Amino acid sequence: MARKIVDEPSEDIVANAKMDRAQRRGPFARIALFLRQVMVELRKVITPTRKELISYTGVVLVFVVFMMAIVSLLDLLFGTGVGIIFGNGPTR
Repeated sequence: MARKIVDEPSEDIVANAKMDRAQRRGPFARIALFLRQVMVELRKVITPTRKELISYTGVVLVFVVFMMAIVSLLDLLFGTGVGIIFGNGPTR
């Protein structure tokens, strides 16, 4: 099971960002700061295990098939209704 981590920036990142804002660094320094912060955030990412990934994929596929069935059924019903209302009879 995935660990629960609060999505809050660490204190040192906030302190560094405030200090950098106060110093008004140039564009390259801001890009470097952004990349450092991205790397820190990427270290927090937790990848799912193989079992979790297969489970999540199955849930998504079942949901998509279910939604396709609902949309297809509604399309059939509305198409038949339109055919009956405008006198062409049910479309097949």
